[in-house]
Amino acid sequence: MSSPQVPKKRVAFVLIDGMGDVSLPRLGYKTPLQAAKLPNLDAIASAGVNGLMDPVEVGLACGSDTAHLSLLGYDPRVYYRGRGAFESMGAGLAMSPGDIAFKSNFATLDEKSGVVTSRRADRHFEEEGPILCAALDGMKLPSFPDYEVRVRYATEHRCGVVVKGPKLSGNISGTDPLKDNRLLLKAEALDDSPEAKNTAAIINELFKEITKILVSHPVNAKRVAEGKNMANIVLLRGCGIRIEVTPFENKHGLLPCMVAPTKIIAGLGLSLGIDILEAHGATGDYRTLLTSKASAIAKALSAPLQSCPRVFVPGEDEHKAGRSDGYDFGFLHIKAIDDAGHDKASILKVKALEAVDTAYRAVGKASLGSRIKWKISVFTLCHRRPLYSS
Repeated sequence: MSSPQVPKKRVAFVLIDGMGDVSLPRLGYKTPLQAAKLPNLDAIASAGVNGLMDPVEVGLACGSDTAHLSLLGYDPRVYYRGRGAFESMGAGLAMSPGDIAFKSNFATLDEKSGVVTSRRADRHFEEEGPILCAALDGMKLPSFPDYEVRVRYATEHRCGVVVKGPKLSGNISGTDPLKDNRLLLKAEALDDSPEAKNTAAIINELFKEITKILVSHPVNAKRVAEGKNMANIVLLRGCGIRIEVTPFENKHGLLPCMVAPTKIIAGLGLSLGIDILEAHGATGDYRTLLTSKASAIAKALSAPLQSCPRVFVPGEDEHKAGRSDGYDFGFLHIKAIDDAGHDKASILKVKALEAVDTAYRAVGKASLGSRIKWKISVFTLCHRRPLYSS
């Protein structure tokens, strides 16, 4: 029997979100990256080519979505249409042309003052979040009966929200003040078109109807009894539509796959025609099984010599089989380091970096143990997440 044919070129691309930082007194005036013990990454750096880059342009501080677009070869100044569609598609909501979507947070509002006291009702929301999303999914808007609302839980305090209906505009502002202890915002049209004005009115009613459901939900009654913040609002931001671009495979000549339990990154990948692989225990937070994520990429790049993981499809309950002959480009997104920066947890950031180093051994072993020799391994980040920042 003849051996299976394998391609000559395969790429493992690992993006460690928020990896960069500043020197910290607690770490002996080293950065977390300097303080961490990273023998595998050190070996790759020693044997490879190293440099500095700006994801989009010099001096522009990018969000994860715009930076990822640019790193994957798509100029965000041309193609970016808001992050809402990425989050919602990654959460499993199918989107059609004309739909709008939001990247959304369960949050806490002081109803008397109108101040958002906490933009994240609870980072550990894995049990309650899906229950509340199920209560919101399919909700009706009394003044706008022709519009459909879909809600799906994402990760931690996040969810995706999609609105479907005629003549919607993505050119509206959101309700998120972006910092704690600031007044809640109203959605506003960002141009003078009837579509934008009508869409802003729809979203303001949507916000009110969401709040009515959440305030009266048993989950929040239980949270109050336990002394926890109420998740009494959903902040809506990053209104966006699904982007239309040349698929990654056609643009670069590489068959792409991605492991990205962080929903905004998964949705971005889906928008570019990238297959999103299953990885057991991948959660997109501190608890994620990094070795499982790395192993999924390793298998996808080693197929047909190893069985390829299954692939996520938005809007469907079932996953489909991955490519039996494998992929040429495997993108691995790691979020835990960025979370540690958000939480100002220096030691946790160091330990998370060390866990990445350990996990990457799975990718290296798979390459050495097969006849497939990968031409390229890439390590980078989309932006810094200094521990002194929010």
